[in-house]
Amino acid sequence: MAEHGHTHDHGHSPRSAASIRKLKIALVLTFGYMLAEAVGGWLSNSLALMADSVHMLTDVAALSLTLASFWFATRPATAAKTFGFYRAEILAAFVNGVALVVLSIWVVYEAVMRWLAPPEIHGSSLTIVAAGGLVVNIIVLKMLHGGHEHDLNMRGAWLHVAGDLLGSLAALLSGILIIAFGWFWADAVTSILISVIIIFGAWRLVSESVNVLLEGTPSHIDIAKVKAAILAIEGVTGVHDLHVWTISSGLEALTAHINHDDSVEHSDLLAIVRAKLHDEFEIDHLTIQMETAGKEAEAVYVCESGTNCFEPASPTR
Repeated sequence: MAEHGHTHDHGHSPRSAASIRKLKIALVLTFGYMLAEAVGGWLSNSLALMADSVHMLTDVAALSLTLASFWFATRPATAAKTFGFYRAEILAAFVNGVALVVLSIWVVYEAVMRWLAPPEIHGSSLTIVAAGGLVVNIIVLKMLHGGHEHDLNMRGAWLHVAGDLLGSLAALLSGILIIAFGWFWADAVTSILISVIIIFGAWRLVSESVNVLLEGTPSHIDIAKVKAAILAIEGVTGVHDLHVWTISSGLEALTAHINHDDSVEHSDLLAIVRAKLHDEFEIDHLTIQMETAGKEAEAVYVCESGTNCFEPASPTR
């Protein structure tokens, strides 16, 4: 017998109005100080400061993409986009990560050129502007705190701002060294150090985004344990064609063929599997085909999140 149990719950947790408002405020603050750092970097002739202003430009893009992707994610599914627009978040996170890597490589190149021939830098202007940037980044980082842990796209925005905070610290340190010792090369050295840190975080973001786009198994789910959990259910004799992937951050999906004997009813087994996958792995979007040796398909059972499974009026054969 072949039966399908579907949990088609597209109710991905909507972002609260407060979170959206914080993102908007963070965007305004970041854009405002981006302009200030660009002017300050040009006046002080500091690469670290100019690089940080360009980094802030990518922050503006990251925050804008985050807000835009949240809007896309709220759009209903269509016949052409049956999963809705959740993947817009992942695409935005991927773009954010790539932008960080490209920016950091550019900064490293410019820093090496300056290291070979250090230009004169106005340390006092650099220090003042960098200190202001540090304050702004701390405020924005606190605003975004909490939302980045389980949301890949929010993590991209958070990483951008975290990188900026470290960049402001590096610029501030180089300003102090220039004022105290006249070490103009400190501007280039700190720029390289912070770029390496940014690349490390950005590469991880890109890797996770690509894994989602390629429908790889989520890193926090052990598919062997999922299979073992299903096989441990009484009446189950086999599991095959098991796949688990991420639709968007915090929204995993699973498909599987489950073989079972006659000791359990199909609808009962479906409910047990559904509860087990929810409780142990927090997987709620399910498409499960039940198979009993020697019997033909009889019915399709549908399960919606938070409701009981039911049998449609027209059975599938």
